[in-house]
Amino acid sequence: MPSPIVVMGVSGSGKSTVGAALAQRLRVPFADADDFHPPENIAKMTAGHALDDDDRYPWLEAIGEWLAQHPDGGVMSCSALKRVYRDQLRQHRADIEFLHLAGSPETIGRRQASRPGHFMPAALLASQFETLEPLEPDEQGVAIDVDQSIDSIVDSYIATTNT
Repeated sequence: MPSPIVVMGVSGSGKSTVGAALAQRLRVPFADADDFHPPENIAKMTAGHALDDDDRYPWLEAIGEWLAQHPDGGVMSCSALKRVYRDQLRQHRADIEFLHLAGSPETIGRRQASRPGHFMPAALLASQFETLEPLEPDEQGVAIDVDQSIDSIVDSYIATTNT
């Protein structure tokens, strides 16, 4: 059974773009975690307020359920910033692999500036970096620098994981 893949990172790191490209390359379904947010979460973020763990819990449950419903693999873009969030997802599928799109605040800030109209305002980027807990050695996954082409990121991930 192929492992599901969660493309993780702060807002603006390219999770949706890379996730869609990776899913296409692997010929598996793709979903964007942004589509799983309840309206109250989107309203809170649009107003410039960071989500708390209580806001994230039902959202992560819905994402975990999607991952569990795809036994033949799938790719989900999801920030998954904290270990506890990734652990919650693993409760649905223990074999999840993570692709952490890593980059400096400056690089991500430039990317965010090119996305007008997204519900996550650039002002919340600092809070995303403060919240981010990189993958730990016991977690299945890799971190790849976002400051390269989408194809290069996908190629690097596939080469690293032998997917």
